[in-house]
Amino acid sequence: QVQLVESGGGSVQAGGSLRLSCAASEYIYRINCMGWFRQAPGKEREAVAIISPRSGSTYYADEGRFTISQDNAKNTVYLKMNSLKPEDTAMYYCAVTNRPLCLLRHREADFPDWGQGTQVTVSS
Repeated sequence: QVQLVESGGGSVQAGGSLRLSCAASEYIYRINCMGWFRQAPGKEREAVAIISPRSGSTYYADEGRFTISQDNAKNTVYLKMNSLKPEDTAMYYCAVTNRPLCLLRHREADFPDWGQGTQVTVSS
């Protein structure tokens, strides 16, 4: 089981930016997919962005404002979030999977290992 530690959350005003970090306990180049998910109160957990560290290929739920990236030397994946909106307020989780087709299958159940989450709050 991969251990994941998220950081970088916080409170920002609308239009601001944050960069989330997810540090993994093993070499990320060995992992099929690492993803960022979020869950707002009363809503289901949803994928935000996923990256395949082996290939660099990515999936975004909503193109444009968020960018996922990796640093193999630090075994860390990042999520840069720009132009934040109040509706981006949620707990953000990092998750990993070694299941196949992980860039296509990005439901919560497709990712077995999860971090504890980091809270992002965007005020208007």
